[in-house]
Amino acid sequence: MLGPDLALASEKLAAGIAPPGPKPWREGEPLDVALVCGPAGEGSGGHTTIFRMLAGLERRGHRCTVYIYDRHGWEIEQHRRSIRQWWPWLEADVKDLAGGIADHHVLFASSWETAYPVLASPAQGRRCYFVQDFEPRFYPAGSLALLAEETYRFGFHGVTAGRWLAEVLRRDYGMSADHFDFGCDLDRYAIRPEAAHTDICYFCRPSTPRRAHELAVPALQMFHACHPEVTIHTYGEPAELPFPTVDHGLTTPAELGELYNRCAAGLVLSASNDSLVPYEMLAAGCVPVMNDAEHNRVVLQDDHVAYARPTPAALADALGEIVAAA
Repeated sequence: MLGPDLALASEKLAAGIAPPGPKPWREGEPLDVALVCGPAGEGSGGHTTIFRMLAGLERRGHRCTVYIYDRHGWEIEQHRRSIRQWWPWLEADVKDLAGGIADHHVLFASSWETAYPVLASPAQGRRCYFVQDFEPRFYPAGSLALLAEETYRFGFHGVTAGRWLAEVLRRDYGMSADHFDFGCDLDRYAIRPEAAHTDICYFCRPSTPRRAHELAVPALQMFHACHPEVTIHTYGEPAELPFPTVDHGLTTPAELGELYNRCAAGLVLSASNDSLVPYEMLAAGCVPVMNDAEHNRVVLQDDHVAYARPTPAALADALGEIVAAA
């Protein structure tokens, strides 16, 4: 699907053709907001943040539409069922991007792949870009990294997850951008009075390189060698690990809240922008152990986070210190 959109977007950029402006709006009228995103997988943190934003707009009386940029050839009803099951509080219409984009007051891209059809579309709509990570880092140096980076020069207004991304986009690409701080559902994540906080947990995402699974495994192996009595819990994706664990698989927010209340520390790594995970851990009394990096510290400035050098030994030591002090 990207082929024609890429060609049309490139032609518009080369010719200096700006996308259409927003459809007419009258004072006091609800906004008609649309967002283009990829398929929403079960429990996706990125989609959770997107849909929270849209639900917040809906609570304020605005109308929202989600266009699915489908890469799998699934029927749109399958995408609708997934969204209604995992995010039942979202009321937005869910449509197939292949059917075209209608006119809106505001039209958001939400990833680099979706930025091309948003630019290429003849639909009216103030172009904005919901940026949750620095996507050129997702790829080795090459075509995909270059195509992702180029979207930051499309002239869209950025709305970013955390301050670090907004600073990068303004500084390096001259892109107008505002940011929002990460949030946490305190009804789901809170310290239980009976919480023991004796174990540790690991957010396991081997399919996502920026979550640094290859660094986490030797760190946990070193920790286990020094603390074999401490139970290690994993959740997220399955993985073969060289030490004993309790694997919880794909968990609901309620199950995660209970798990964090059993753990003194949680290992959560990111080679790019932060995720929701350390905020949820903190709210439930579980200390996040994170790789020390500017993109993490700028976004999450909290004295209760244990930042460590991104080496197995340093991360294992940080986990051990927290367990010893629990």
